[in-house]
Amino acid sequence: MPKKIALIDYSKCHPEYCDSGICKAVLTCPHKLLKQERPYEAPLPHPSLCQGCAKCVVACPLKAVQLN
Repeated sequence: MPKKIALIDYSKCHPEYCDSGICKAVLTCPHKLLKQERPYEAPLPHPSLCQGCAKCVVACPLKAVQLN
């Protein structure tokens, strides 16, 4: 069975709704595999390195991060 990885649905991702434009999923990732260049910009995942822990999925208030 292939490993599950976190992916972002950019149609649901709106960092302006997170505190100060900082993505809550980025702050939660224990492996720092989600990157956000600047506040209010959508984060970028590193799927090849994702551990599949799903902490970012739980942290996103807009349900824009999903394990696939």
